Amino acid sequence: MVTTTPLKPNSKNLTQWQPATWQDYIDLLESPAAQDWKLFFNQKSIFIDMGAEGLNHSRYSDFFTMVFLLWFLRYPEQPAESMSNCTICRTGEQGAAPDKVLYLGEGIPQWQEGEPRRIDVTKWRVPDLVGEVGDTTLATDLDEKKRLYAAMGVPEYWVIDVRGERVFIFQLQENQQYQEVDRSHVLQGLSIQLLQQTLGRLQQETNIQVATWFAQQIAQL
Repeated sequence: MVTTTPLKPNSKNLTQWQPATWQDYIDLLESPAAQDWKLFFNQKSIFIDMGAEGLNHSRYSDFFTMVFLLWFLRYPEQPAESMSNCTICRTGEQGAAPDKVLYLGEGIPQWQEGEPRRIDVTKWRVPDLVGEVGDTTLATDLDEKKRLYAAMGVPEYWVIDVRGERVFIFQLQENQQYQEVDRSHVLQGLSIQLLQQTLGRLQQETNIQVATWFAQQIAQL
């Protein structure tokens, strides 16, 4: 039975981090209504995103799945797994529900019957890349969530600014802090310049048309 949590999500705390325990996070995560929420936990604070994805968020999120697919079609020998809207956590410490998760190489998580439906990085390795599509949540994507993913040890973090038509790529440094860079290490050779040029086309074209154009550009790299 799910323990009743003192946290009661409502429209007033959609964009606020609030004090919480790890048990609060787990109780909300395992509650029947959790399918309508995205939950983030770090340093005894929780962020509850109850908003449904808007049209732009959905378009851009799907587009970046296509970006991953098109990129790795060039490297069919490279094992890669793309996931959307899954939960990753480090038991007792951090929890997140990133829009995009990318694993490369060996050790890709595999769910087993009877296990919690989340990726626990005390059992599996952290993703090589996580991404957030920032439409209404850009401020926390670039602040609290960035600190959260750094604490989890995620090597590369992307933030897609829908309204500003920008992409931010952060790489984890030896001091466990993110530094903004101008090209991806995980998608080696992919530059911010090309990504932002591609994003600009989404205002006038469908995401599939833009993905086709992107495929033509990377074929020349």
